[in-house]
Amino acid sequence: MAPAYDNDNVFAKILRGEIPSHKVYEDEHSYAFMDIMPRCDGHTLIIPKKPARNLLDVEFDSLGHTMATVQKIGRAVMKAFAADGISLLQFNEPAGGQVVFHLHFHIVPRFEGVSIPPYTGEMADHAVLAANAEKLRAALEG
Repeated sequence: MAPAYDNDNVFAKILRGEIPSHKVYEDEHSYAFMDIMPRCDGHTLIIPKKPARNLLDVEFDSLGHTMATVQKIGRAVMKAFAADGISLLQFNEPAGGQVVFHLHFHIVPRFEGVSIPPYTGEMADHAVLAANAEKLRAALEG
C-alpha cells in the first residue's frame, strides 16, 4: 500500500502559492506550469488541483478534467514551439520513477530526428522559463 498524500509536497505548495511557478494555464480543476528542470524549452507540467499522490489513487473526475488540460497544453506546445510531436511522460511510485508525489504529467516537445534530451536536474534560467510560459499563453489565446 502506498503512503498517504503529503500536503507539503512541492506541487501542493505551488497550488497554495507558497512557491512561485511560471504559470501557463489554470482552471478550476488543473494547473499547468513550466518545469524548472526542463529537458528542453517548452517542457510543461500539468497537475490536478485535487490532492492525488499519482495515477493509482486519483479520483476519476479529477483525472478526466486534468487530461483535458493535458490535451489543451499539448496542442499549445506543438504550436508555440513548432514541434513535430510531443512526448507525454507520467511516473508512479519510486520504482516507476516518481520523485514528486502529487500526480503530474510532463509534456515535452519533440522534433523529427532528435532524441529526447536526458534529465539533467539542472535548473533553467527563470527569464527563459518566463519567456516560454508567455509563448505558451499566446498559443493558447491564438
